[in-house]
Amino acid sequence: MRLDERKIRILQAIIDDFISTAEPVGSRTIAKKYNLGVSSATIRNEMSDLEEMGYLEQPHTSAGRIPSDKAYRFYVDRLMKVKSLKKEETENIKQMYRNKISQIEQVICNTAKILSDITNYTSIVLAPQMNSIVIKHIQLVPIDSRLALLVIVTNAGILKDTVVKIPEDIDADYLNRISNILNKLYKNKSFGQVNLDDLAGVRKEFARNSSLVDTLIDALSDHYSKSDKDIYYGGTTNIFNFPEYQDVVRARSFLNLLEEKELLYKLLSKAEGDGVTVSIGTENPYEELRECSIVSATYKIGDRVLGSIGIIGPTRMEYSKAVSAMDYMAKTLSYYLTSLYGK
Repeated sequence: MRLDERKIRILQAIIDDFISTAEPVGSRTIAKKYNLGVSSATIRNEMSDLEEMGYLEQPHTSAGRIPSDKAYRFYVDRLMKVKSLKKEETENIKQMYRNKISQIEQVICNTAKILSDITNYTSIVLAPQMNSIVIKHIQLVPIDSRLALLVIVTNAGILKDTVVKIPEDIDADYLNRISNILNKLYKNKSFGQVNLDDLAGVRKEFARNSSLVDTLIDALSDHYSKSDKDIYYGGTTNIFNFPEYQDVVRARSFLNLLEEKELLYKLLSKAEGDGVTVSIGTENPYEELRECSIVSATYKIGDRVLGSIGIIGPTRMEYSKAVSAMDYMAKTLSYYLTSLYGK
């Protein structure tokens, strides 16, 4: 059986109608609402063929049909026309970044919020991955006679300062000398390229204060152990706006899914390269996501991928709007981060 032009037009009408109404679609509805030039009986026969081909499904409680995941995939790949965002929406995004937010965590939080506001779905933004972050400068700054701040400046801003203990006889000049050694070892390297054994290998440079090496190794290791699996959400309750999630059990299941951070991290961290990725229902590798679709993209500093952004919602998603918003958001976020930290 062949998916000819008439079947394609009927399939598109069914998908469009179901995305809009969340109601199973019958042949009479298609005949009345869409000018396809064929009778209701012909549409009914074509729908039977489409069901046999795996593009439509029939809920037990309804005579109408709903699109299958296979139909949504065909729609996204072949039929969908990506809608441009409204001027008001693009201006809101640009204005958010024009506010000169200096902390990348705040940038990510705001990105999650505006993405959920624009799409009406739940947004998920992965924090920058530590392995991708490049060290630009390291400095030990004295606080008092026994404490110093270890400050690491990266191409993603300043990581949280770490307080380290130092011997009493160490002065600011000595700390500056140590800072120079650290910069010689690690400047312009990503965290993924850092080898802390290099620091242990220069113990002789520290003379009698070799114990300070162990303190610095512990402090630098702490930055490695900081979770690069942090996930920021926007619009977690947006799912309640969709009729299929008015059911309490299904809604609770979705909210429980959002607590599965390890699972969502694994899924979004697979995004790479350019462009937008759409993962529909049963295409998702995890059982918990089989009733959801995820639209995702990466964000970068220059050519270096830092993390991923995504939206999650029902398979009855307005894919055209979702893909458009994701593409614009990822590109704008990457441009902003590159202009702020790329030099």
